[in-house]
Amino acid sequence: MSIVDFISAQYRLVITLVVILLFPISIRLCKQLLSHLTKGKIDSHRQQRAELLIRIIVALLLTCLLLVFWGIELKGLLVLGSSLFAMLGVALFAGWSLLSNLTSFLIMFIQNDCRIGSWVRIIDGANHIEGRITEMGLMHVALQHLDGHKVIYPNNLFVTRPVMILEKAPVKVKEMPIKRPLGPKVPK
Repeated sequence: MSIVDFISAQYRLVITLVVILLFPISIRLCKQLLSHLTKGKIDSHRQQRAELLIRIIVALLLTCLLLVFWGIELKGLLVLGSSLFAMLGVALFAGWSLLSNLTSFLIMFIQNDCRIGSWVRIIDGANHIEGRITEMGLMHVALQHLDGHKVIYPNNLFVTRPVMILEKAPVKVKEMPIKRPLGPKVPK
């Protein structure tokens, strides 16, 4: 049995091995392209998250390519994908769900305005909260308040509320003295 006969008999296995070997090469090329496009524009934390996202996308594309090559119909995958897309749509509008926090994290990942170390003021009606962003997680943004307190703010509220990005740290406001209530003075 010659090598040509083996390859023609086991062509699916050979193609699968070629795709598996192409995976690290395609990841390396995508990382180089990403670093070339974003050179000096984003911080290292976002760079790592973008590289992880690229790995996931390339792995999904190569897996779908292999599934098609092996003769598996993608109709089932399309139904699954449309269900996930519908769930993502619900997550964008359902502010109470945990899924909305994850969706908001993806929106914050794409938007590059707020970074770790930025001073922000989140306006919620007549109230606001100011602080320096210390962490941007999957479910919340952690702010370091001027008083030193740590404030955990959910991602879905951070995305839907107006956020002012401050140029410098805000000045701490002096506390107002407590005024005595109106009415007659009570003798001691």
